[in-house]
Amino acid sequence: MLETAPGGSLTAVTDDTFATVVLAADRPVVVDFWADWCPPCRAISRSLAELAEEFAGRLLVATIDTDANPTATRTYGVMSLPTLLVFRHGQVVGSIVGSRPKHHLRQGLARHLAG
Repeated sequence: MLETAPGGSLTAVTDDTFATVVLAADRPVVVDFWADWCPPCRAISRSLAELAEEFAGRLLVATIDTDANPTATRTYGVMSLPTLLVFRHGQVVGSIVGSRPKHHLRQGLARHLAG
């Protein structure tokens, strides 16, 4: 069963669940790499929760705490927070680095729904 992050609409993943939830997903997945000490990460979390509801059923929005899950963070070369990586069929197909307004996030994620 998927664990839901605070707020109810984001799926929390860990190093242990990353392959099952993200890489084996049957739809595109955006993974928010974040940390508690990162103010910009907190700034986009509400927008991501709202977008997760907006794109429900078509796109999964997952979050991973980089401090608690260093393996995925290193594997995907995450060097700056927040970093959003978009996965399709287990492969990274897009990224957004840094805090962005909700409309920018929506446009960036919507591009990955087609195809």
